[in-house]
Amino acid sequence: MLDTMFWTKVVGGLCGTWLVFLLGALVAESIYHQGGHGYDHHQAYTIDTGDDGAEEEVVEVPFAEVFAAADAGAGERLFRQCAACHKVEDGANGAGPHLFGVVGRDVQSVGGFNYSGNLLAAADVWTPENLNAFLAGPSNFASGTSMNYRGMPDIEDRANLIAWLESVGN
Repeated sequence: MLDTMFWTKVVGGLCGTWLVFLLGALVAESIYHQGGHGYDHHQAYTIDTGDDGAEEEVVEVPFAEVFAAADAGAGERLFRQCAACHKVEDGANGAGPHLFGVVGRDVQSVGGFNYSGNLLAAADVWTPENLNAFLAGPSNFASGTSMNYRGMPDIEDRANLIAWLESVGN
């Protein structure tokens, strides 16, 4: 069964398969690129996206406007990210201080919690604007903080979360 003809067929089949893939790549290259394999070639088929290369100007919306239209219900769902370290029950600290009544509360005012970093140099009171800056990037807001959170990049998500935190304990 495993004679010379068997191995000849196996090698021939592998070489034939390799040849099919090689020819397929050559055909695909000739269809989609013109002018060879150099750096100066261009695509033979381009899709017009309507973008002529001009960058669209991004308009920054002030946080006060976004916060005025915030959805506290959506913020409650976003709190699941925070719930690993923070609790919203008054006096119940986790790895982070409790967030019951945090909006409008003095910075580093939770008794019995050992704060890290330089929060007092960054802000005195947790206003919605200060919380927005902190949630965007804790280490950028207060250097030396031990809060290992990369930040919440979407301003609408931050506004929704702060709106929900404002409704808890205030």
